[in-house]
Amino acid sequence: MILRFETIALIGRPQTAGLERTLSAIAAWLDRRGIAVVIEETIAECPSLSAWKAVSFNQITHMADLVIAVGGDGTLLGAARQIGPQEVPLLGINHGRVGFVTDIPLSQWEAGLHTVLAGDFDIERRGLISATVSREGNPVWSTLAVNDVVVNRSSRAGMIELEVEVDGEHMATQRADGLIVASPTGSTAYALSANGPILHPRLRGFILVPIAPQSLSNRPICLPDDVSITIRVVEGREPRVSGDMQVFSDLHIGDDIQIQHAPHAMRLVHPKGYSYFGTLRSKLNWHEPPLYETPRR
Repeated sequence: MILRFETIALIGRPQTAGLERTLSAIAAWLDRRGIAVVIEETIAECPSLSAWKAVSFNQITHMADLVIAVGGDGTLLGAARQIGPQEVPLLGINHGRVGFVTDIPLSQWEAGLHTVLAGDFDIERRGLISATVSREGNPVWSTLAVNDVVVNRSSRAGMIELEVEVDGEHMATQRADGLIVASPTGSTAYALSANGPILHPRLRGFILVPIAPQSLSNRPICLPDDVSITIRVVEGREPRVSGDMQVFSDLHIGDDIQIQHAPHAMRLVHPKGYSYFGTLRSKLNWHEPPLYETPRR
């Protein structure tokens, strides 16, 4: 069965330079093809977008067949958390810098959308992370995350001490600047900068990556995604937790952060020809020739 996109929602970050011009061009292009267009309300105040209906994210999840995120990866990640259990398909047009998950270049948006609307695309499911902070046994904060959940210190404080349990079993106690719990999607984000491994997005699991640990033997570890991870704050000044480095909560000593695989996923739309390895080669410069050629025998 061919998935048809009859109503498309456009989202972006209002402060992005040139965004209004791009969004209005996309909206007009879709309108000429008989597709209903709605605009997420935070960008609807742009004068050139006033012709289209402004809606909230909650309305988008019930109205739209497709969400087009125009911006960097952060724009798409924020949309995925907002869409949550509804799993509306997401398509990213890269108006940012790196773009691991926004895979249509800005200069090629028209060709990319033409391909998708013609039905020549794939949908890839990417797992989400669910995190809940409990204080004295009571939940006080929760979030979904696409890339990672990070427990760390503030910029002005020293190390924090964390206890980590997996399915109720003590795994480790560590002193570090923090701990990253990343999905395979997030393995190319903050976890990569902290020397974590890259996981292919079809793998199902978590990566636990310490941030500047006191002990050099404290290394990243990969876990299956059907486990329950609990991180307890034992000691430290001004600890906090974040989801995708976009939503934050302050923590108290003794707080527990429960982390699990979410029951729903992000559904990414890729035009035909998308290659995960091609993305890695492009974004990580793997296509560059080596400085010294290895002699062939």
